[in-house]
Amino acid sequence: MFKPFEDLADRQLAGGTLDRADARMILEAPDADVLALVAAAGRLRRAHFGDRVKVNYLVNLKSGLCPEDCGYCSQRLGSTAEILKYSWLKDDEAVRQATAGIRGGASRVCLVASGRGPSNRDVDTVASVVGALKDAHPEVEVCACLGLLKEGQAERLRAAGVDAYNHNLNTAESRYADICTTHDYADRVDTVEKAKSAGLSPCSGLIVGMGETDDELIDAIFALRDLASDSIPVNFLMPFDGTPLADTWELSPLRALRILALARFACPATEVRMAGGREMHLRSLQPLALHLANSLFLGDYLTSEGQAARADLEMIADAGFQILGADAEQGRGSVALRQRGAGTTAAPNA
Repeated sequence: MFKPFEDLADRQLAGGTLDRADARMILEAPDADVLALVAAAGRLRRAHFGDRVKVNYLVNLKSGLCPEDCGYCSQRLGSTAEILKYSWLKDDEAVRQATAGIRGGASRVCLVASGRGPSNRDVDTVASVVGALKDAHPEVEVCACLGLLKEGQAERLRAAGVDAYNHNLNTAESRYADICTTHDYADRVDTVEKAKSAGLSPCSGLIVGMGETDDELIDAIFALRDLASDSIPVNFLMPFDGTPLADTWELSPLRALRILALARFACPATEVRMAGGREMHLRSLQPLALHLANSLFLGDYLTSEGQAARADLEMIADAGFQILGADAEQGRGSVALRQRGAGTTAAPNA
C-alpha cells in the first residue's frame, strides 16, 4: 500500500531535502490523513529529540509603545489594544519573573523588549539583567529578543552571557511589505546573520494565519531552513483587537498541525517550537502537536495570557514526553467532588 508520508519520512531520515512538491503534499493532506502525517513526522522528531520537550519562558522586559507598524502586533505603532505598557524592569524583578518559569521546568529564558532595536544603553541594561539572571541560575540558557541589531551589539550581548538571539522572519519575503512598512525583510535577515556571526545561536521563526498562501508559507519555512536557524518558533496569529489583523481567523487545528508537520519535515533536526497562539488555534489537539514540535513556551506570552503552566506540564507528561533537563514531578490531583448542577442551586457545568 502506498504510504506517501511514511516514504517521505524514510527519505528525510536518510538525509533527504524536502522539495516544494512534497511541501505542498503536506499542506494539502486530507483531514482523514492528518494522523498519518503526524505519525510520520513524529518519527523525525523522535529520531532527533527522543521524548524530550524543551520548555522556554518569556520575560517581557519592556512592553508596548513600539514605533514599528507590524500589523500583527499588539505593541505596534497605532495599536489600541489594551495591553500593559511599561519601561524596563529592574534586574531583581526580571530575575524574579524568570525564576518562576525556571521552577516550572524552563531551561531557556527569553528576554524580550519592544522597540525597533536596542540603543547601546539598552544593551547595557540587558547585559545587567543577564548577569543577575546567570548569577541566580548559572545553568539557564538566555535568549534575547530586542529587535534589529546594530554593528557590534550582538558581540556585546554574547560577552554578557546571552546564548541565543531571536528575530523572526515572520512571513515570506514576497509578502513582507503587506505586514510591515517601517522596516523590511532584509533588515530581519541581517539581524539574524549578525547574531550568527557573533556566536549567538540563531532563533528565527514565523507567524502563520496572516493571509499567506501555501506557496508563501513554503517560501518562509524554506528561507528559515536556508538561514540555518537553530530554533524555529511557529506562532499562530493572535488577532488582537485594535490591530489591523483583528478578526483574522484563518487557522483550524488540523491546518496548524499540517504547518508544524511541514516545519518538521523541512528541518528534521531543528528545534521546532509551538509558540504564541497555540492554545486558541490547536485547542484540544495541542498534545498531538508535541509529536511534531519538541519545544514550547510555558505559561503567558508578551501581552497575552497563555494556558496555565500546570496544564502545560500535565499535557507534556500525559502525552508521554519528558521535560528536557528537568525531573519535574507531576502531581496527581484529588477527585473534585461535584458542588454544582443537580441537587444544588449552582448552574451545571455545561
